[in-house]
Amino acid sequence: MIWDVLRAFPPESLLAFTAGGVVLNLAPGPDVLFATASGLQGGPRAGMMAGLGVGFGGLWHVTLAVLGLSALIAAHPGALDAIRWAGAGYLLWLAWKSWHAGPGGEPGRGTANPWRAVRKGFVTNILNPKPILFVLAFLPQFTNPAYGPVWQQVVLLGAIFTFTGTLVTMGYGALAGVAGRSLSRRMGAMNRVAALLFGGLALRLVAD
Repeated sequence: MIWDVLRAFPPESLLAFTAGGVVLNLAPGPDVLFATASGLQGGPRAGMMAGLGVGFGGLWHVTLAVLGLSALIAAHPGALDAIRWAGAGYLLWLAWKSWHAGPGGEPGRGTANPWRAVRKGFVTNILNPKPILFVLAFLPQFTNPAYGPVWQQVVLLGAIFTFTGTLVTMGYGALAGVAGRSLSRRMGAMNRVAALLFGGLALRLVAD
C-alpha cells in the first residue's frame, strides 16, 4: 500500500525531496510562463485554473511513468518529436487566438468559463515531452527497493511533486492575473502580451 511506502520513507529523505521539488517549481519554466500568460489574459481565476490544468498534466506524466510508457516513448525519438511539434502547434494556435481576440475579448470568456483554462493547461502539459524525460530522470533518484515496490514510490513521489508544483504554478497564475487586471485598465493589451508569451513558449519548445 502507498501508506506503507510513505511510512517506510525516512522523513529527512521526503523532506529533501519535497524541498527540492519546490525549488525546481519556483524557477519560472514553461508551466509557470503558461499560467502567467493565462492570468494576464483572463484574470486571477483563469491563471489559477490554468495552473490546476498543468497539475493534472503532471499527474498524466506520472501515470505514464508508472505504466512504463514514458520509458517506451523516451526510447523512440520520433515519438518525442511528434509530441513536441504537436505541443508547439497548440501553443501557436493559442497565440493566434489571443492576438486576434482584441482588448477585453478573451479575458471575459476566461473568467466566465474557468474550466477552459484548465483544459488548456492540461493539453499544453501533456503535449510537452520534457516532463516525460524529467520524471524518468528525477523521481527514481529518490527511490529505494527497501522502502517497498518502486512503482508505488514513484506514485507517492510524483503525487508530492505534482501537488507542490501545482500550488506554485497556481500562485504565479493568480499574481499575474492581479497584475494583468490592473494593467489592462490602462493598456487594454493583455491579450497581445499573452499571445507573445504563448508564441515564445512554442518557439522554445521547438528549439529545445
